[in-house]
Amino acid sequence: MVRKLPPLNSLRAFEAAARLGSVSLAADELCVTHGAVSRHIQQLEAWMECTLFERHNRRVVLTDAGSSYLAEIGASFDRIAIATAQHMQRGGQRVLRVSAPATFSLRWLVPRLSSFQLANPNIEVRLSTSNEPIEKLRESVDLIIRGGPQNIDGYIAEEFLSEARLPVCSPKLLKAKKLRKPQDLEHFTLLHTATYPRMWPDWLAAAGCPDLKPQQSLTLAHFYLTLQGALDGLGVAMGPIALVADDIAEGRLVLPFDKPTLDPWRYFTYVAAARENDAAVRAFKEWLVSR
Repeated sequence: MVRKLPPLNSLRAFEAAARLGSVSLAADELCVTHGAVSRHIQQLEAWMECTLFERHNRRVVLTDAGSSYLAEIGASFDRIAIATAQHMQRGGQRVLRVSAPATFSLRWLVPRLSSFQLANPNIEVRLSTSNEPIEKLRESVDLIIRGGPQNIDGYIAEEFLSEARLPVCSPKLLKAKKLRKPQDLEHFTLLHTATYPRMWPDWLAAAGCPDLKPQQSLTLAHFYLTLQGALDGLGVAMGPIALVADDIAEGRLVLPFDKPTLDPWRYFTYVAAARENDAAVRAFKEWLVSR
């Protein structure tokens, strides 16, 4: 039987524009022009004799027909990608592409990754650090680690780690000044992270001193820089306990207080439904849970 398939370039253009919600972003991803993507979509709509998108200035919104079609072909593209990756393996080595946030990777994942490699010598983990939305990474990675839960169409989310957040600092910082109660923080520098501006205000409010004025405040662009600042004695940071557990155990950081804790941050794996039964993906997920 001869398959009745639409033009494959048009399918690619439609899937990218539908997933990203933008013809321009789809053009960037596919390395073609905006006009080329638009023409491919029009060609597909003419071939199928239905409207897949509603056009709203620079945005595109899926119609009901477009939404149901995306659910089918998105999963099909995932299966094609998996089959291709499996047949491209050389010498029995499987490449597993993982995307995770930078601070989580530096502080938690990389220090533990050798145990996975020792237990799974036939799986080569290729780790990239990113906070890109999950939808933009659909074809480029096998497993995504992000906070959550997030409800992403076509993805299965599973929690594997949660962490409380408390102030942390270098022990050498406490040699010159006492830090026995939250109010004592007025004599210290508080280290802030630009991407998490509410952590200190929320913790100080929970500790009963919402109007506390520290000796100084220092804001750093990334969480891993804030934690490094705490290690170097620059000031007191809000620390995710799971990510600094090794530093606390080895005495590089201390916890001046054991409460209050902010609501735990939860880490999830996100895997496309078509990849859920992939043996390498399953092995990595099981290893994450066992840590």
